[in-house]
Amino acid sequence: MAVTAEVAVAGFGVGLAPRLGPAVADYPPGSTFGPRDARTYEFVWLLSGSATWRWDDLQVPLTPGTLLLVRPGMRDAFRWDPRRPTRHAYVHFTLAGPPFDDAAWPVVRELGGRPDPMGALCQYLLWLGAACPPGWHDRAAETLRLLVLTFLAPPAEPAGSGAGDGGLPAPVVAAMSAVRTAWADGVARPVPLERLAAAAGVSVSTLCRAFRRRFGVGPVAALERLRLARSEPLLWMSNLSLQAIAVQCGFADAYHFSRRFRAVYGVAPSAFRATAPQAAPPSPLAASGLAALEQLTPAP
Repeated sequence: MAVTAEVAVAGFGVGLAPRLGPAVADYPPGSTFGPRDARTYEFVWLLSGSATWRWDDLQVPLTPGTLLLVRPGMRDAFRWDPRRPTRHAYVHFTLAGPPFDDAAWPVVRELGGRPDPMGALCQYLLWLGAACPPGWHDRAAETLRLLVLTFLAPPAEPAGSGAGDGGLPAPVVAAMSAVRTAWADGVARPVPLERLAAAAGVSVSTLCRAFRRRFGVGPVAALERLRLARSEPLLWMSNLSLQAIAVQCGFADAYHFSRRFRAVYGVAPSAFRATAPQAAPPSPLAASGLAALEQLTPAP
């Protein structure tokens, strides 16, 4: 549902509610607020203390690191920490654009996950509200827009966590653990087929079948294309020699790298380097679906 919600608001705009944040409020122990009928959207996140948020039959505990989204029309209430003062940040806003089916939107999200930017966006909003630099309203509205989009998107998962593997066969995902280990220092060196199969807990023939059924090529060819694809930014955005790029991408020397690059891309790496990205031959990862494997390997 979060994915649908994100798409549904792709063209929306944000307006700050006057005099209602971004700001910070302090409550003494045991304070309550509400019930109230929410008239705007509101983000709430705790800086210290704790609280309980109630809406209909839903009761949500709030602690620092949790971001709450209140929607217009909700009749909700807050009960703040009974033992100590609570400090929370808030910002009220409106959304303009296509009709929103916000009933399916998430209510809370965690702020601490990487590479999720929501925590930094919240901090930036508070700074804008406190410092009020020139044009801060527009900057806050655009920051809020990004925060809403990120809040509605599926939570980002780190590569290799087991999530976000694109429905790849289990032996393929498991084999890539050996690749992550071998490439952890940034050098995309070849990985023996036997090591890949051992990491996957299957025979070599079973692993090869899994790769060919999913990508049309075996594991060795698949990894070679991943290694060649890693040379693209090095060719376009560095002054590294072909020899240095070859070593970085796990090839024995510039001759071997150039020969394999030409076989896959149809042009020599030197010609590829001289071609603008928009006019260059396509990546060998795109048509075969091998791009899904990039998420399972560390960035170069």
